[in-house]
Amino acid sequence: MSDYAGDLSPVEAWALLESDPSATLVDVRTQAEWSYVGVADLSSLNKNPLFIEWVSYPDGRINSEFSDQLTASENSQESAILFMCRSGVRSAAAAGLMTSNGYGQCYNVSEGFEGDPDTARHRGSVNGWKVRGLPWVQQ
Repeated sequence: MSDYAGDLSPVEAWALLESDPSATLVDVRTQAEWSYVGVADLSSLNKNPLFIEWVSYPDGRINSEFSDQLTASENSQESAILFMCRSGVRSAAAAGLMTSNGYGQCYNVSEGFEGDPDTARHRGSVNGWKVRGLPWVQQ
């Protein structure tokens, strides 16, 4: 996979989504994560995230249709596309894949939605979209 455009903190991602009307957030977590953990709320920006699973739950199978599903969303290959998962690992892989498929501005939201685990191995208290106080909702 090709190198993607870079890593953005959640705050930097929000700023790009806010300043660039064509920028899109793609949440690559699973349906279960969207339902039970919550999702980014971009309504104040008059935007909606795209929801495309990178892997399926519970079997962890890579979504072989990921690239086709993103292409079908009709995002321009020149527009900024920000990929977010739980912690920034799956989204980095997605950003790399789409960069290798000709998308020039693919970014990884490095802390993800829930961030790194704390000393008790729980997420959601160290960093990430939610901890940074960015808008989110339960689906």
